[in-house]
Amino acid sequence: MTNSWRFSTLADRHRALGSDLEDWSGMGTAWSYAGDPMPEYMAIRTKAGLMDVSGLKKVHVTGSAASHIIDRATTRNMEKLMPGRSVYAAMLNDAGKFIEDCVIYRTGPNAFMVVHGSGQGHEQLTMAAAGRDVSIRFDDNLHDLSLQGPLAVDYLEKHVPGIRQLPYFAHMQTSLFRKPVMISRTGYTGERGYEIFCRGQDATMIWDRILDEGQEMGIIPCRFTTLDLLRTESYLLFFPYDNSEMYPFEDEGPGDTLWELGLDFTVSPGKKGFRGAEEHYRLKGKERFRIWGLKLEGDVAPENGAPVMRDGKQVGVVTQAMHSPLNDWTVAIARLPVDCANDGTKLTVQSEAAGEIAATTHSMPFHDPEKKRRTAQG
Repeated sequence: MTNSWRFSTLADRHRALGSDLEDWSGMGTAWSYAGDPMPEYMAIRTKAGLMDVSGLKKVHVTGSAASHIIDRATTRNMEKLMPGRSVYAAMLNDAGKFIEDCVIYRTGPNAFMVVHGSGQGHEQLTMAAAGRDVSIRFDDNLHDLSLQGPLAVDYLEKHVPGIRQLPYFAHMQTSLFRKPVMISRTGYTGERGYEIFCRGQDATMIWDRILDEGQEMGIIPCRFTTLDLLRTESYLLFFPYDNSEMYPFEDEGPGDTLWELGLDFTVSPGKKGFRGAEEHYRLKGKERFRIWGLKLEGDVAPENGAPVMRDGKQVGVVTQAMHSPLNDWTVAIARLPVDCANDGTKLTVQSEAAGEIAATTHSMPFHDPEKKRRTAQG
């Protein structure tokens, strides 16, 4: 973690679980623990798991021009986002290409928090803020503990009144264990889950208490890469690991359109004026590839970057794959030709571990395609 300049107060907890705290987004992050991640995957799919995702960057945008700044920097219409609600959004460059995704939380009339990963979110907001009545503040004290899984709400309702009624993509200012927190009904797993935003000085106590009290419910700590198992089934992309920054085109620089990534839904209907808007609309129908799913034979998941073949020629690449004993399938996210963005095209994947694997194109998400689990009420 020589490149790390940000530090989670939970670092010692992660080291005790076997993590070397690999760098992500400037923070030593628990990418791995000792042992197999599959029990953690099973916990989140059937019970609940707790992750430290404090490596996500939290940026406060406040002032009379705050909504204008976020309107300019992202694809969402801020006039439709009310306090207490949040929305998933994308950020583009001037060429209309994707450079970051984020979740925008409106915490007041002129107050927002933008949470993003390792891309250019903070820089985009700062650039859009030039000359405006607005404050942009990066908050590295604020930690983010993600409690995900069907039993997460059963645990939290013992301590947080009204948590069961909190809608999907809503958040509340409240307290947990007599400490101030903001709890958001969001996550990155495809399950019903909650993110607990807390002060760094409170994070260790909250982490320990949830795991201690939740042990009898099957709540366990989970490493960051367990998310790769979950996100593959749930069609949740991870910049830059599914993008051309990782798998560049031969004849041009990196950069994918929202149409290619299947993220065009992040543009509010009719919205104009955001960075890259004109190029975004112009590029509709000019997709060079599509992010799409594969179902594979056998129980060996191919490695990231495994070539996808058709008639002996490479036509795509696997960006993330997993095998689920729970769902009895091996599935993958892949970058494929546009004419393979369908259900039922026969392809093969060349795996270093398993050789040639038969594969069939399949729409995503694989798990809970109607998204009833993550949006469940009551």
